[in-house]
Amino acid sequence: VLCVCAFLWLPLAGAEPIRYSVAEEAESGSLVGKLAEDAGLTPAQLSARRARLVSEDGRQHFRLERGSGRLVVAGRLDREELCGQAATCM
Repeated sequence: VLCVCAFLWLPLAGAEPIRYSVAEEAESGSLVGKLAEDAGLTPAQLSARRARLVSEDGRQHFRLERGSGRLVVAGRLDREELCGQAATCM
């Protein structure tokens, strides 16, 4: 299982990150989570804050649908390709 963490600049001090899990080999377009709703924002507020996804390796495994505030899988995920033989994959 892959784990995704979403960080938003929320007005609440000490806000915790939102964590999502993704099933291994999830297909493109699979719902990961309702990011806007989970962050207590409307999709319009999320878009106004210019929310974006950033990855360390520069590859975009996920896509933020700003109109709906949903976080979805951008392309089919292959655990072995992403994490090799590691016991945990984050």
